[in-house]
Amino acid sequence: MQRLVQLALDLFDPPAAAAPAPVALAAGVPDTKQKMPSAPDGQALVAPKTIVNRPAAPAVPLPSLLSPAEFRHPQANREVLLGHAVVAYALQRARRRSIGFSVGPDGLSVRAPSWVTLGAVDSALREKSDWILRKLGEARERQQRMEGGRIVWAHGAVLPYLGEPLTVVLDPSHGFAGKGVALVTATDQPSLHVGLPHSASPAQIRDAVQAWLMRDARRHFTERLDHFAPLLGVRWTSLRLSSANTRWGSAKADGSIRLNWRLLHYRPAIIDYVVAHELAHLRVMDHSPRFWDTVATVVPDYAQLRSRLRDEPAPLWD
Repeated sequence: MQRLVQLALDLFDPPAAAAPAPVALAAGVPDTKQKMPSAPDGQALVAPKTIVNRPAAPAVPLPSLLSPAEFRHPQANREVLLGHAVVAYALQRARRRSIGFSVGPDGLSVRAPSWVTLGAVDSALREKSDWILRKLGEARERQQRMEGGRIVWAHGAVLPYLGEPLTVVLDPSHGFAGKGVALVTATDQPSLHVGLPHSASPAQIRDAVQAWLMRDARRHFTERLDHFAPLLGVRWTSLRLSSANTRWGSAKADGSIRLNWRLLHYRPAIIDYVVAHELAHLRVMDHSPRFWDTVATVVPDYAQLRSRLRDEPAPLWD
């Protein structure tokens, strides 16, 4: 009996079409041990005359022996040893014809048909262990970078804005034009002046900055939508802001666009890629080669920008 293994790779793209990869179900392993021949009565067993020098097995790192790496999904209900790592994964039974793997911020999720045995699921995981461990390692590194960039909401906090550092300045005297919050670009490094006292709580500062960023995101996104829509020959009808953790944007056939306001952390070229990506869906509602050719007509370097978006996590907001 055969089945297929499908891998979910990124936020925007569905798994690339590939030839079916047969995976054998669990089966019994024959005993390959051989017995040592016994010596005739009264005689010693003669050692072989030729000694074969075999290369020494590679040394196993001590940390791997003492404390193997561990990747644990918050909803894990099963675990398996892959190489030197313990992987606790979330297994879900689903009405599907194949086993699907997905590695996200929480870890490994597996969806499998009800007729596939647990042993077969673990066997499939071991077969794809290199891919799974690589993706889990990348996800962990990305999470660590995000943790390192967590914003401390206080006077002097720094956050990325259009790819450049932006300093938060508490300005209780409200010595700036505008209401509540204002962007000041008179100095070499721009600052965001917030009309709050220095005694303001982190939550108050965060909420004030977020409200301003969301207003500015709507302004910026609208401008870029209006720029790219005519170039692509499409018409967008509405814009909604999103706070999703795993999706930067979406588009519907009726012309409605949804974009994540946190995109404002990234430099303008990356934002342009996401905007063009969603508008291109108004022409091609999938991720076929024709879709990517459409994106390339307005953003030729979309592949590099897409990679940067993956590799540069936005800062965490508490």
